[in-house]
Amino acid sequence: MIETERLLLRPLRVEDADAFVALHSDDRVSRFIGTYTHQRALDRLTSIERQWAERGHGLCAVELKSSGEFIGRAGLNYWEMFDEVEMGWTLRAEAWGHGYATEAARACLTWGFETLDSAYFTAMIRHGNTPSVRVAERLGFTPLREDTLAGNPVTVYSIDRPAAHP
Repeated sequence: MIETERLLLRPLRVEDADAFVALHSDDRVSRFIGTYTHQRALDRLTSIERQWAERGHGLCAVELKSSGEFIGRAGLNYWEMFDEVEMGWTLRAEAWGHGYATEAARACLTWGFETLDSAYFTAMIRHGNTPSVRVAERLGFTPLREDTLAGNPVTVYSIDRPAAHP
């Protein structure tokens, strides 16, 4: 578990399927990442659990420390097709504008650089997703390349391992 001033981050589990589906059912959230049926959520969450077991990292549930409320997901996801680890974040629309995405992603990045031997992490952001670009820039990500993810054009941002984490 990763703890910040306001948030708790823990590995996502199949038991989170209902919250995961609800997160992605809001059009404001899903327009850049798509929706999930219950079965698709179970499949994705099973894959996330497998990644935690096999690679020692994956996506986390983001919960408010004050209430335990599930407000989204953030974490490090390995993409075999790119042979890269991506830092991702997705929050419920009601949680936007409070700095939670930046706080969660910064904690995951710190943990990732302390735990993994990756030279850099990426953030794959669909064109037009200005709020995620702002989060990436606040974290120190810079554009690396243009690519395609799940049939959608993305700008791939990257952040190099800081000197403090050799």
